[in-house]
Amino acid sequence: MLSTVQTQSLSPVFIGRDTELKRLTAALAAADRGEPQAVLIGGEAGVGKTRLTEEFLAAARVTGAVTAVGGCVEIGADGLPFAPISTALRDLYGSLGAAVLTAVAGQETELARLLPELGEAGGSPRDPHDEDGRVRLFELTARLLERLGADRTLVLVVEDLHWADRSTRELLSYLFRSLQRARVVVAATYRADDIHRRHPLRPFLAETDRLRTVDRIELARFSHDEVRRQLAAILAVEPEDAVVDQVFARSDGNPFFVEELACSIRGGCSTGISDSLRDLLLVRVEALSDDAQRVARIVAEGGSTVEYRLLEAVAGLGEDRLIDALRTAVGANILVPTDSDGYRFRHSLVREAVGEDLLPGERSRINRRYAEAVEAGPSLVRADERAARLASYWYAAHDPAKALPAVLRASVEARRRHAYAEQHRLLERALELWDDTPQDVRSSLRPADYAEAYPPLGSGDGGPQDCERPLSFLDLLAEITVAARFSGERERAYTIAKRALKLMDRTGAQDPLRAAWFWSQRSRLTEDLARGDGWEELSRARELVEGLPPSAAHAEVLSVIAGWIMVHKSGAEGIDIACRAVELARLAGARDTELHARVTLGLLRADGGDTEAGIAEVEQVRRLVSDRHRSAILGRAYGNLSSVLEGAGRSGEAVRVSREGQTLLGEQAAHVTRAWLLTNEGESLLAMGDYAQAAVPLGQARRLVRKTYMRAGIETYHGFLAIAVGDPEAARRHHATAVELLRHDTQPQHTIPIRTLGVQLAAAQGSFDEARRELAAGTGAGFPVGTSRYAWPLLAAGASAEAAAPAADPGALALLRDAAATLPRPTPLCEAYALFVEAETARAEGRGEPALWAAAQQAFESQERPLELAQVRFRHAEALGASGSAPREARALLASALAVARAAGARPLAARIAALSLPPAADPLGLTARERDVLRLVADGRTNRQIAEALFISPKTASVHVSNILAKLSVSTRGEAAALAHRLNLFPT
Repeated sequence: MLSTVQTQSLSPVFIGRDTELKRLTAALAAADRGEPQAVLIGGEAGVGKTRLTEEFLAAARVTGAVTAVGGCVEIGADGLPFAPISTALRDLYGSLGAAVLTAVAGQETELARLLPELGEAGGSPRDPHDEDGRVRLFELTARLLERLGADRTLVLVVEDLHWADRSTRELLSYLFRSLQRARVVVAATYRADDIHRRHPLRPFLAETDRLRTVDRIELARFSHDEVRRQLAAILAVEPEDAVVDQVFARSDGNPFFVEELACSIRGGCSTGISDSLRDLLLVRVEALSDDAQRVARIVAEGGSTVEYRLLEAVAGLGEDRLIDALRTAVGANILVPTDSDGYRFRHSLVREAVGEDLLPGERSRINRRYAEAVEAGPSLVRADERAARLASYWYAAHDPAKALPAVLRASVEARRRHAYAEQHRLLERALELWDDTPQDVRSSLRPADYAEAYPPLGSGDGGPQDCERPLSFLDLLAEITVAARFSGERERAYTIAKRALKLMDRTGAQDPLRAAWFWSQRSRLTEDLARGDGWEELSRARELVEGLPPSAAHAEVLSVIAGWIMVHKSGAEGIDIACRAVELARLAGARDTELHARVTLGLLRADGGDTEAGIAEVEQVRRLVSDRHRSAILGRAYGNLSSVLEGAGRSGEAVRVSREGQTLLGEQAAHVTRAWLLTNEGESLLAMGDYAQAAVPLGQARRLVRKTYMRAGIETYHGFLAIAVGDPEAARRHHATAVELLRHDTQPQHTIPIRTLGVQLAAAQGSFDEARRELAAGTGAGFPVGTSRYAWPLLAAGASAEAAAPAADPGALALLRDAAATLPRPTPLCEAYALFVEAETARAEGRGEPALWAAAQQAFESQERPLELAQVRFRHAEALGASGSAPREARALLASALAVARAAGARPLAARIAALSLPPAADPLGLTARERDVLRLVADGRTNRQIAEALFISPKTASVHVSNILAKLSVSTRGEAAALAHRLNLFPT
C-alpha cells in the first residue's frame, strides 16, 4: 500500500471561482447564525466542482466547522442505497464520537440503517400496515443533524449526485425542506452535462428550484486568461501565447482538459495534442507499464473506489508487483489513494474512458473475479455494501445462476434500510433474470430468505407449506407489487398485481388465498390511482377467501376489507368481517394483523352505535401496544382512539390521548402520524371552544403534510376556525384548498365536513342559495352508517343558514326534516344536535319556541361544546324575549352566552348576542321596543347621528325618540338617562 495521499488536482493554485466561493462562504455564515443552508453545485465533467468544494471545506474547517463528505457510488449502473449519506455520517461519527451517540440515543436501531456502527439495524419482519418507515428514517436523520448542529456548524457535502440512488435523492430533498434552526450546510455536486431529459436527477433539480432555501451554483468554463493562469501554475513557467491559444481552443476552457493537455506538454508527449478527447484521456494510461494498465482496468470496473485488499485479490499480481503498479499509476496522476485504504481514478472521466475501452468479455471476466473475491473474503468490503456490490458484480458477469440469488439478497438489504426504490429496481432485475436462471437454482431459494410481502399461507406454525416450498414467480411478483407501491410507483404496482392475477387465471393455479391477496392489493392501488373506490376488487377477494381455513393471508385480506368498510360505509357487515379477521389472525399468530383488525373493529362498533364498546376495544389495544416499538400500530391506536372519543363528545379525553400518543411515539412518528395526532388534538380543542389553543396543533400539522387527504382535513378545520373568529376571507381560502385536495375522495369523514364548512361560509357571506346547494350536495347521497358525528353538524349548519336567510326555502326545510328524521343519534352529543336542528328549523319558519330551545340547552349543558351551548342560550333568550316571558332568565342566558363567545374570540357570535335587545313583557318605564334600542345606544354614548346610522333611521327621528325617553324617565339630559340605564342594569354586558 502507498502511504502518501496525493491531491486530486495538479494545479497548485486555486484559479478563479471567486464569486462562487463567496456564495458558499455566505451560506456558511448564515448557517453559523442558525439558518440551515442547502447548496447545489452543478457543472460539466471536469469543470472544477470537486476543487471548489475542497477549497470551501478547507475554509470551513478554519472557522471551526465540522465537515463530512460522502460520494455517490457508481457500481456498474447501480447506486448503493444511501451510500453518500452513510459515508458522511460515518465521517461525523469519527469526528464527534460521543456527541453522535448522545444525539441518536433511543433511536440507534433505526439510524443503524444508515450508520451500521450504531449497532444492529431493525431487521424484524415489516409490519404490512406500516408504510411510514422510510419517512421516519428521514425525520430521524434530520433531527440528528439538527441536534449535532445545535452547538457547532456542520458542513455536509454529497459528491456526484448524478449517480445517486433515488433514496439518497429523496432524503436530500427531505433535508432541504425540513432542517430547522440548525447550524448546518448541506451541499451537493452534480455533473450538469449528464442530465439529459429523462435523467432521474432532473425532477429533483426541478423540485429544488421551487425551494427558496436552495442556492444553485452553476460553474462555467475558464476564460482565456484563467486558462493562462492555470497553465502557468501547472508548468511553473509563463506559457507562450501560441500554447495558451492552442490549449484554450482544444480544451474549450474545461479545467480538467487543460490539466491533461498541460501534462502532455510537460511530459513532451510525442503525439502532441490529440484530436480525440477520449484518446487524450487514454494516452497517459497507455504509457503506463503493463501491470499498471491492468490495475487501472480492474479499478475502472470495480466501482468509484476499490479497497486495496480487494484489488489485491482480483489483480492476482502478488503484493510487490501490485504496489509497483499502483505507485506507477499514482505517480502518473491516473489513480489516487483514498483515506479509506483504497484507490480511485483521479477523475471519473478517465475511469469512464478506461471502462469504455474494455472488451465485453474482459468486462464480464473482471466482474466475475470481483464477485468471486468478495464471496471468498466477505471482509474485503464493508458489510453494508457487500450485498449490493455482489449483486452488481454477478449481474455484470452475465451469470444468472449467481446473479439471481445475489440480486434478491441485495433487495432484502435495501428493504431493511427502507430504500424501497432500490428494492424495487433490484426486484425488477430479478424478474429479468428469472427465466434465464436454472431451475435447480430457483428451487433452492426459499420465501423466508427473500420475501415478506405476502403473508404466510399456513397457520403460523412454521410448517413446510411456509418454510420449505421454493420461492415462486408469484412470490417475486408480490414483492415487486409492494416495493413498487412503497416507492411511489403505483402504476407499476398495479400492472404487476394485474399480471399476477392473469398468470393465475392462465395457468389455472388453485391458490385462492394468493389471488385474494393480489385482489386486495389491486383494490388499494385502484383507489390510489383514482380509478374507482376499490370495492369491486375487494368483493372478488372476499369471494375467494370464503370458507378457507385460518391463515395470516386470510386474516390480512379480511382486515383490509373491514378497513375499507369502516372508511367508506361502516355497518354491521364490517363488524362481522372485522371479528372474523381478529379470530383468524389469532389462530395464525399474526399479531400485528390482529391488533390492526381490533382497532378497526372498535371503530366499526362505535360507528354502529355501541360507542362505549368501541372505545373500550381501541383502548385495550392502546394499552397492549403502549410499551411496544411498532410505531404503525401505536400511531393507529392513539389516532383512532382520540378520534372515536371526539366522535362521542369526549373532547377533553381526546385531547389527552392525542397528546399522550405524541409523547409516546416521539421521533418514531412519521410526519403523517404526527400530523394526524396534532389534527385530532386541534379538532377537539376547536370543539371545546379553545380557539387560541386549537390554532397551535393545527398550524403544526399543516406544516407537516402537503398534498394529501389529511392536509384537506387540516385545511377544513382551519376554515371552521376562521369562520368562528370572523375571518371569512381566510375561511374561503382554506375551503378552496380543501375542495381541490378532496376532488377524488369519497370518504364521508372528509366529504361531509367540507360541505358543512361550505354551508357556514356561504351563510356568513349572505349567499343563502349557495348554502342550500352545499346542503343538498352533502345530504344527496344519504349518510352511511357511522357518519352521524359528521352529519348532525351539517344539518345544524343548514338549519342555521335557513333561519338567517331573509326568507326560508320550503324545499330546504323539508330536506332538513327528512334527513333529521332518519339520521341515527348514537351519542348524547348527536341527540343534542338533533334538538338544536329542531329548534333552529322552527326559528326558520318564524316560530321562536322557548321550549325547543330549553330542551336543546339542557342537552348541550352536559356536553363539552361551550360555543354551541352559547348559541343555544342566545336563541333561547331571544325566544323568551319574543314571547315576553321570563325576562330575568333571558338576560342571564344572554349574559352567559356573551361571556363565553367573547372569551373564545368568537366575534361574529358575540356581535349577534350583543345586538339583541330584550324588553320585558310589560316595560315598567313605559318605553317602546324602539325607545329601548335608542336608550341602549344613548347609554353607550352615541350621538343622534350615530344612533340614526345604527338603527337605519333619520337623525330627526332619533332626536324625537331621545326627547320621548327623557320625558318618560323624568330626567333632563342624555347623561342622566344613561346613568339611570346603567344603575337599573337595563343592558347587561
